[in-house]
Amino acid sequence: MDREKNSYTARELAHLVGGELVGDPDLVIKGVSGVGESRPDTVTFAENSTYLDKAEQSRAGLVIVPEEIEESSKNIIRVKNPRLAFARIASHFAPDMLYRPGIDETAVISSTACIGEDVSIHPHVVIDKEAVIGDRVILAPGVYVGPGVEIGDDTVIHANVVIEYDTVIGSNVIIHGGTVIGSDGYGFVTDEKGHHKIPQLGNVIIEDNVEIGANVTVDRGTSGPTVIKQGTKIDNLVQVAHNVQVGEENLIVAQVGVAGSTRLGRRVTLAGKVGVAGHIELGDNSTIAAGSIVTKNTPSGVFYSGNPAHDHREELKEQAAKRRLPELLKKVKELEKRIQELERS
Repeated sequence: MDREKNSYTARELAHLVGGELVGDPDLVIKGVSGVGESRPDTVTFAENSTYLDKAEQSRAGLVIVPEEIEESSKNIIRVKNPRLAFARIASHFAPDMLYRPGIDETAVISSTACIGEDVSIHPHVVIDKEAVIGDRVILAPGVYVGPGVEIGDDTVIHANVVIEYDTVIGSNVIIHGGTVIGSDGYGFVTDEKGHHKIPQLGNVIIEDNVEIGANVTVDRGTSGPTVIKQGTKIDNLVQVAHNVQVGEENLIVAQVGVAGSTRLGRRVTLAGKVGVAGHIELGDNSTIAAGSIVTKNTPSGVFYSGNPAHDHREELKEQAAKRRLPELLKKVKELEKRIQELERS
């Protein structure tokens, strides 16, 4: 479908998401909306019958619904995953604000750099020697691309991102403003004379379809790479230390810190403000609740919380017990007082 269009028919949208349309195929849709902001020319979604009731009372002209919904007072598109279908449709209405074909005259590009086709290189971008930029890459204002960096096709780098030397970035990657990729890892040797820097001689590898939020730091390896594997999504203000291996399709939420040489399995979820100690492994499909500190290896499929992180159900029991401490202390003092009275008598 043509992303330059600003409207689509219901038939086109159903085809886009592989859904079944029930209603007017020629209905023109000009945007997406939530239920509260809907208009007759917008599409919204309902994940279940409760939300469908609200959608049916809205002004939306088209509603994306689960497959089990057979009919509605609205035009509907029946799909397996309404939220995913809505996201795919929304992407076709999202403006490409950074797409400006060509190379701005203020950009500084080394003569040894290799630049792909149909790129958008904005003002004051710097591309250093022997860097390789793929096709349709977007580099927003102020981006620095260091020596030997490789960036794959269709990647979008937002303003003021720093990509240090020898970093390898895959295709369809998004990196938001202010992020630094490939800064030195935090490595020092201490003796009686002070702290001595250990050269950080590795690099960073970011695989395809990764998204990295604003003001994130991903340190280069001491030797060998720091790796962010395909499909991982990283929120703002996250620190990934040297030689960390982040597995496929991880979800890492804001203010997480992952210490050096730790390995995260596939589809690990780290909620906000999680801290992960160095040189440990987190199993596939493990989830760590917000504010937790992980200090040892975790098995696959666990849900941990607390400090140190452990089984979430046990943590809830401990929290409940802590809330009873004032009452228990009061009872202990009362018992001590009674014992003293008995001893005196």
